[in-house]
Amino acid sequence: MSTGTAETTSDDARFIHDEWDRRTRAHDIDGLLALYLPDAVFESPLVPRIMDTDSGVLVGHERLREFFARGTRGRPEELVRFHRSGRFLFGGGRLMWEYPRRTPDGDQVDIAEVMDLSGRRIRCHRIYWGWFGAPLLARAR
Repeated sequence: MSTGTAETTSDDARFIHDEWDRRTRAHDIDGLLALYLPDAVFESPLVPRIMDTDSGVLVGHERLREFFARGTRGRPEELVRFHRSGRFLFGGGRLMWEYPRRTPDGDQVDIAEVMDLSGRRIRCHRIYWGWFGAPLLARAR
């Protein structure tokens, strides 16, 4: 899969960085889906837990909508604080940032967001879990 397209700018990356976080916090599933291409690929170790499947890969709005709806209902707010620095890395159509374990209010699920963009839309989204959050996935199954 390509990392993105040449027409993706740093302004596009900032838009996705800011809006993805804002819409996720607000539980705005329709708004969140609007950030993804209709055939977007989403990969996360949380997918098997939430969707009761062996694969961690979802494709398309229909599957993403179901995942976001289920995930929003079952989100452990005490461990998902959405604390981040506001900084991100962007180059070649790829956007990356982290939600670090350590926050001013205690530990949170530590994840890295990696997105391949096409303009102001997400083509592919991968989420990587850190040492603090990953064991929570195993305990929840």
